[in-house]
Amino acid sequence: MPLQVGSVLEGLVTGITNFGAFIQLPGGETGLVHISEIAEVYVRDVNEFLKQNDKVKVKVISVDPRGKIALSIKQAKPPAETAVTDRRGPQRKKFEPSFEDKLAKFLKESDERMQALKRNADAKRGGRGGPRRWD
Repeated sequence: MPLQVGSVLEGLVTGITNFGAFIQLPGGETGLVHISEIAEVYVRDVNEFLKQNDKVKVKVISVDPRGKIALSIKQAKPPAETAVTDRRGPQRKKFEPSFEDKLAKFLKESDERMQALKRNADAKRGGRGGPRRWD
């Protein structure tokens, strides 16, 4: 039975490498879950997330003509499970400010810095608009 791109299957972890994990699918085919497709968080070591003989749900991302099968664990999860997390663990949600919030913060800090620079420059010149002494 040929695999359909986009289908979600359950497979068995048969091998772990430093770049991903090999998953045996129903029907005897073997596919690769790349390290970037294992979890929503940064994966430094695959062994922290997967072990040999683990059963995992995977989504078929692509099947190339030579028979290589690309799989994803993080895309196989429902959208409710794929939340923004921080490095302390998958259960803690991280506050992610919007672009407008980031822009407003940047503009405020930039304005404060410019005012401090102007005050410093004015102090060195002796102020603005006052009478000039040419002794």
